[in-house]
Amino acid sequence: MVVGVTVADCLSKCGSSFVARSSSSSFCGIGLRLNLNSNLPRTIRPRRAVVGLCVASLITNSDSFEVGRLIGSYGFMNVTSYSGLQSGMGMDYAVSEDIGNFKVQDIGEGSVKIRLYEGRVAQGPLRGTRVIFKVYPGQQVGGIEADMMAANELNAHASLQSNPKDVCPHIQALLGGFETKMGEQWLAFRDIGKYSAADYAKITSENMSKMIGGGEQRLWNPFELDLTIKRRRYFVVRLLHGTMRGLSYMHDNDRLHQSLGPASVVLNTVVEKDAPYLIPRLRDLAFSVDIRYSQLEDRPNILSEGLWRRASVVGASSPLERRAFGIADDIYEAGLLFAYLAFVPFCEAGVMDSISLRRLLENTFQLDLQAAREYCSADDRLLEAVKFLDLGDRAGWELLQAMLNRDYRGRPIAEAVVNHRFLSGTFL
Repeated sequence: MVVGVTVADCLSKCGSSFVARSSSSSFCGIGLRLNLNSNLPRTIRPRRAVVGLCVASLITNSDSFEVGRLIGSYGFMNVTSYSGLQSGMGMDYAVSEDIGNFKVQDIGEGSVKIRLYEGRVAQGPLRGTRVIFKVYPGQQVGGIEADMMAANELNAHASLQSNPKDVCPHIQALLGGFETKMGEQWLAFRDIGKYSAADYAKITSENMSKMIGGGEQRLWNPFELDLTIKRRRYFVVRLLHGTMRGLSYMHDNDRLHQSLGPASVVLNTVVEKDAPYLIPRLRDLAFSVDIRYSQLEDRPNILSEGLWRRASVVGASSPLERRAFGIADDIYEAGLLFAYLAFVPFCEAGVMDSISLRRLLENTFQLDLQAAREYCSADDRLLEAVKFLDLGDRAGWELLQAMLNRDYRGRPIAEAVVNHRFLSGTFL
């Protein structure tokens, strides 16, 4: 396999030496709540000096912030039933025989609704810095799950930011937060852009509809379309490369993302001519999972029990196997994100969406990417996506097949994906 190091390689070569880093890099406890009347979160008890420095660097005084206008809101979906797929896939699906090979989820709307506000830091050394507030409802509205999600997101970011000399530019920076008297948890992130990868895909697919319609080229100048496609390819490769660097950093620092998708990657620009300056950043770490061995041996909380249930379905029972499964599970979702960005921006609006693409790959073709390619090649509407993945003697299909390997042990680690020849940009 040209892709490089796989999870199986780590299991066989590293063995028990494949250990997590010091527990000093994270906050204590999941029940974290921020207190308006204190400069430190209420339940934080720093164990080592490095944690104390990390905690002290976060702004936890509400007077240090100014809140601006509401810019949006979103919720989460609950998967209420599932059945693991065969051959070690381990995904949350409930199989319905009434609709043939299609597999569906029983999905309900979650109770936790997140609000987003503009704002800025009003005092201190970061005064004037623009922020985006992510507001979790209090327990009376969102229940204990809302508090756990807010605490988990804060813990994850603080852990990843614990070493100021080793901060990853591809993960959104948390500046601080506070709790209101109503129990709402306000987390303040540096505002580096309001567009996500999902927004970019929507914008570009709509532009494709303007450029091409009814099977006839609307651009009189064919060189203009060619230049647009070349810029788009470069932009998407840069987007994927940066996203995978962020995920690799998380895995190296004992954290899973577990909510990776087009909406969880924020961009500083969606202008394709500015691709050299593009910096994708991972966000939405509310479902992040700590995979230090000390945590893997503990009883799972409600935010991670679904992951470990899927792990048990495919026989991943030891801490080493569970850790490997969790990493591979993130890689699978990254593979679906890869497929989304390889198709949607290169198709007209409405031709392809994330759900249809997932069904096409998982259900229709059972993750046989060669068969999927043959099918897509016969559809003129998908031709530009096929050409993109065909670059470098079908290097894109090769990488996508590896990331969507049915057996989790055969999927590459994030670093191997970063170093894959398709993401090097040499074919562009």
